This record gives sequence, C-alpha cells and structure tokens, in this order.
Amino acid sequence: MRRLLLDESVPAGLKHILAAFEVKTAPEMGWAGITNGRLLDLAEQDGFEIMVTSDTNIRFQNRLEGRQIALVVATTNHWDTIRAYPDYLVAACDRAKAGDYVVVRFPKPPRRRRPYPPPAP
Repeated sequence: MRRLLLDESVPAGLKHILAAFEVKTAPEMGWAGITNGRLLDLAEQDGFEIMVTSDTNIRFQNRLEGRQIALVVATTNHWDTIRAYPDYLVAACDRAKAGDYVVVRFPKPPRRRRPYPPPAP
C-alpha cells in the first residue's frame, strides 16, 4: 500500500476519500507548523511516496527536482468542492510517480450571495 501524507493546508477528511492509500496527516506525524521544504525532506525520509497539498506556490518556494516524493496539488481546499469531485484527487494520486508534480483542478465553488434586504415598509 502506498504511503500518502496530507499537508496541513488540505482537509483531514481526505483520509476517507483516499482510503486506498496509507494516509497520515502532518499533525499526526508531529510535523504541524513545519515549512514545506523541511516537510518534504521529512516525508521522503519517512518513506512517503505522495504528498497532497493545496499550496499552489510550493513549486516556486522549494527546489523540487531530484525529489523522490510525488506532489499532488489541489487547486482548492474547500471541503464541499473536494467532496463533490473525489475522483479527481483519487485518480491523480493513483497515477503519481516518484518526483511527479501534479495539479488537480477543481471547479470553483459556487458563490454565495447575501439576500437583498427586504424592502422598507
């Protein structure tokens, strides 16, 4: 079973969506609050094959070439949107190979509009 790490930026509920993997969250591993570069190092050292994050800037903030861990980046961390399209993330994790950088694009969540105030009597 492939090992997968969930970054703090994604909902912990992903553990249930990604049940085909051995999933741990960064806080479960005692890695809460650790910067992404160090987190990637620790995850690789601990044998994780995939890290799921919603930090779309991770590739600009860290040197990714030569990494053995695959990065799967969700374009949202909005739980209702991810839960509505779980197959997007599952398919990306299934296909991810060592050193891959995969962006999973989700539809934008619907905008919530406040109702107009009732007319004055």
